[in-house]
Amino acid sequence: MRKLKLQVQTSVDGFIAGPNGEMDWLVWNWDDGIKSYVTALTQPVDTIVLGRKLAQGFIPTWTSHLNNPETADDFARKMVETPKVVFTKTLGSSEWAHTELAKGDLTEEIQKLKNQPGGDIIAYGGATFVSSLIKAGLIDELHLFINPTILGAGMPIFQDLSSRKKLKLIQSQAFDCGIVVLNYEKALD
Repeated sequence: MRKLKLQVQTSVDGFIAGPNGEMDWLVWNWDDGIKSYVTALTQPVDTIVLGRKLAQGFIPTWTSHLNNPETADDFARKMVETPKVVFTKTLGSSEWAHTELAKGDLTEEIQKLKNQPGGDIIAYGGATFVSSLIKAGLIDELHLFINPTILGAGMPIFQDLSSRKKLKLIQSQAFDCGIVVLNYEKALD
């Protein structure tokens, strides 16, 4: 069965955006070490799952990077050319290449993807989408990119959980840019 990985940037106090969706606190001057970590994380990925809200910015941004000779690189190509599944209840059709829409039950749709042959699946998304994946117990590996910022309030991803989720620490790594990555997988009960 394929693994579903989550790569998400958070504040030290566990928010992925400010109260109004602000993301100006994220560290983007990534050093070579963190870039290598992300390359290794995404190398075995052959499917990206996204929530609709993030997809509307994510897909055009990476397409723009790939189409700009100054920003085009292998990572931009990976983000654009990897097949994507966008979870939505509102879009009627996909306007993006390499993208299909999933409109059914989140758990059923993710289980179908996991049961298909192929490489790993990675999730990117906003607070609502990511929270839903976590609440449903669908994430196999968490890669939390902890930014050196405390927001005090914002959009959490670990909310409305009906039960405790046990995790096993696989790796923690600090990078020169100030980000610490915590890599967890689901712990077996």
